[in-house]
Amino acid sequence: MSAMWKPNQTGPVTSTPTPEPPRASTPQPAPVEAPRQPQAVTGEQATIGKGLFIKGEITGSESLYIDGKVEGSLNLPGNRVTVGRNGQVSANITAREIVVLGKVKGNVSATDRVDIRAEGSLNGDVAAARISIEDGAFFKGGIDIRKPDAKSAAASAPEPVKAAATA
Repeated sequence: MSAMWKPNQTGPVTSTPTPEPPRASTPQPAPVEAPRQPQAVTGEQATIGKGLFIKGEITGSESLYIDGKVEGSLNLPGNRVTVGRNGQVSANITAREIVVLGKVKGNVSATDRVDIRAEGSLNGDVAAARISIEDGAFFKGGIDIRKPDAKSAAASAPEPVKAAATA
């Protein structure tokens, strides 16, 4: 009750905050409504929730987190695609980085890396500069390790290794 204003007092018991003096030397932050430039470096990420089902082609210029169901194709060059624990994807995926925690059925191609986590499952071929498969993950398909700067050398590369692994 100490913070309430009582009619017999001349003013409220709590003090009012004083406004900050204007800052002339520092720039003001941009308003929230300002248009944004979607880029992978800014950390922007779209999310497909576990209650959503999307069928078709997904393309864009920001990272994507999938916790629902997706059928079709995903083409997000220069960005990260993460298939969450509840995610179920039946699609070919092309991105800079692909992280699998759920289930993926289709070929994946990453310019940087593919990461299959312990609870993840990938049934399809992988083409990437780096691949990581944790203990407990399921993978069935072929692996084509590509050097990041040698796109033209891929034509003269030997056949990809076919592998089936369950850990």
